[in-house]
Amino acid sequence: MAEFPSKVHLTKHPICLDIRGPSLYEDDNHRTWMHLVTETGGDVQVQLCQLDDPSENNALTTSQQTSITMPSWWVLHLGSRYLDSMGRFWLIVHHVKENGVEKMILELMEDL
Repeated sequence: MAEFPSKVHLTKHPICLDIRGPSLYEDDNHRTWMHLVTETGGDVQVQLCQLDDPSENNALTTSQQTSITMPSWWVLHLGSRYLDSMGRFWLIVHHVKENGVEKMILELMEDL
């Protein structure tokens, strides 16, 4: 019998993410996350993927060139968005755990 991929939507998000190197952040539980920036239709999104082994990063590509400067940290603000080190807010669009890997998509919010 074939196994179906497991996909769970998560509501418990990392409290903070601090930059640890090119394309890498570390959360409050000492887990490593790699980021990838995308711009589509004028919206800026950052996809974060939790890595069990930071050496996995060498097999993955770094962020595409965009006009965005990555923050040195994010902190969870009001449960559904992050505040970054540059005073910008990011909406949590998507946070799932699929086949044991956490993935989160943040979207830069327009000035409030």
